[in-house]
Amino acid sequence: MESYTAKVEESRPAFDGKPSAGPVYRCIYAKDGLMDMPVGFESPWDFFSESVKKNPKNQMLGRRQVVDKKAGAYNWLTYEEVYETTIKIGSAIRSRGVNPGDKCGIYGVNSPEWIMAMEACNSQGISYVPLYDSLGANAVEFIINHAEVSIAFAQESKIPAILSCLSKCSSYLKTIVSFGNISSMQKSEAEDQGVACFSWDEFVQMGSLNHELPQKRKTDICTIMYTSGTTGEPKGVILTNGAFMGEVLSMDQLLAVTDEEGTGEDVYFSFLPLAHIFDQIVETYCIYRGASIGFWQGDIRYLIEDLLVLKPTIFCGVPRVFDRIYTGVMDKIEAGGLLKKLLFRYAYNYKLRNMEKGLRQDEAAPRFDRLVFDKIKLAFGGRVRLMLSGAAPLPKHVEEFLRVTCCCSLAQGYGLTESCGGCFTSIANVQPMIGTVGVPMTTIEARLESVPEMGYDALASVPRGEICLRGKTLFSGYHKREDLTKAVLVDGWFHTGDIGELQPDGAMKIIDRKKNIFKLSQGEYVAVESIEGVYSSCPLITSIWIYGNSFESFLVAVVVPERKALEDWASSNQETGDFSALCNNSTARKYILDELNSTAKKHQLRGFEMLRAVHLEPNPFDIERDLVTPTFKLKRPQLLNHYKDIVDQLYKEGNAKTA
Repeated sequence: MESYTAKVEESRPAFDGKPSAGPVYRCIYAKDGLMDMPVGFESPWDFFSESVKKNPKNQMLGRRQVVDKKAGAYNWLTYEEVYETTIKIGSAIRSRGVNPGDKCGIYGVNSPEWIMAMEACNSQGISYVPLYDSLGANAVEFIINHAEVSIAFAQESKIPAILSCLSKCSSYLKTIVSFGNISSMQKSEAEDQGVACFSWDEFVQMGSLNHELPQKRKTDICTIMYTSGTTGEPKGVILTNGAFMGEVLSMDQLLAVTDEEGTGEDVYFSFLPLAHIFDQIVETYCIYRGASIGFWQGDIRYLIEDLLVLKPTIFCGVPRVFDRIYTGVMDKIEAGGLLKKLLFRYAYNYKLRNMEKGLRQDEAAPRFDRLVFDKIKLAFGGRVRLMLSGAAPLPKHVEEFLRVTCCCSLAQGYGLTESCGGCFTSIANVQPMIGTVGVPMTTIEARLESVPEMGYDALASVPRGEICLRGKTLFSGYHKREDLTKAVLVDGWFHTGDIGELQPDGAMKIIDRKKNIFKLSQGEYVAVESIEGVYSSCPLITSIWIYGNSFESFLVAVVVPERKALEDWASSNQETGDFSALCNNSTARKYILDELNSTAKKHQLRGFEMLRAVHLEPNPFDIERDLVTPTFKLKRPQLLNHYKDIVDQLYKEGNAKTA
């Protein structure tokens, strides 16, 4: 089996109270040394200004023109036009007394203004701080004060949220700039607190084009990015210019050697939040390559329509988005009659077999691509050549489906804000990497460290342990939190808290999370994330949160059922009522519990990992109720808080069964 990693350091036995650690690995394309930064690059600003010189007339940022509440075609600003506005914005920021090294907040959904505010900060050596949309007003207030943000750019609809917390953060915040307009009432409300407000156009007018740009260095702070975290206050992750550029250039290098690099012809669809590192890195890569970025309207109802109008060539998604598309396509195929179904299955299996033999996706079944799969490709606009998935593990069946049917390269990656985005990525067209997050990027080395209390051994024949990283694209620490920094950066290694399993070809598979472990009353440890993954493969459910504690001997769960599956079951079992009523139906609960446990048995879960009782929840876990993070990771303490009474009830039920 071909390996895509190179061992560069031997394993280490346990000593001095420190657990054992496996060998250190690098990507095969960095085996002689991690990727070096080319001379002449000091800040991401250099990527943009170089692209402006090379492609001044290329379309850079586009949004749909809305007339009479109807969205039409995309309207574009060229690289040259964006550059001019950005220089003026940067100069206007400086005229407000904001200097290199100061902090500027950016608050709102993805838009051309978001990117222009970011580039204006880059031009002046000012660190930008994304303000989280999904963490509510308290988080915005916390971040402004914690990062000492002195100027903030905000989407028009976010201005009230900033004004409402102004009295608590006006000691730092002195200027607010709207992405659009600002009312005279809002201006006077802010002025009462000693804060000046400007509309976007007013602010651009305040800047000049012949403003001298300051020197920038790789070691300067590019951004402080607050991660939502599943517990406690947000943590400010410090990323330097060097780390940020290294991540973009590593992405470029890997695409160049394994697939094809981006060009000025590429079009990217921007809808994943720019407040996250994943989308910022990809958009900066597009800017580096002179490509075009088209923004969604910010409304989930029109997401697919925006996609079809833009027809992008590069598409990044999170598993939840890909899962929706997969379900939609499969429903259509199911409804399409027997002949269509048989043709699809035959074509699918034929192409999959060829890909498993080592053929590239575009060579595996060109005739079926034209006859059968072209229609599925149209779900993404018809032109996508590169698809990236991140933020959470992509279910294996969805990944296989996308690789076979979308007629483009698909790579799944794994990363954290602390690793400046992707630190592992699967390699395009390498079919055995399916179900894994691939190999380290070319700026990073990785190893596994044993976690004895969870039974994970990095030196076993199948190495498992906590993923630890070292290299050039790591963060420089948590802002004003040396205690948290010291806890995760030990002997030069960043401890991710994620548990990985090393595959024979050097690829990494994420199997668990170190923190999500609890002990049952009989002393058994339960690694909750990995067993949630098993239960999630049951087709009757869309999400599951499993709970246990050291006072009880068994597990219970809150489950969001798959609506159609539950309604189908009801009609074939003469049960009546709407979806909410069915979720309360005790026969339905028993049916889903039995199906979940039969899935568990199929995957050989142990007795204490089986569920004793479940609650069916008609509403998906959502950000509004603070039950999931912006990347849809479960917030366990908040879920427990929200479902406390239900959990108590489930334990009563479960204990009654054993009594």
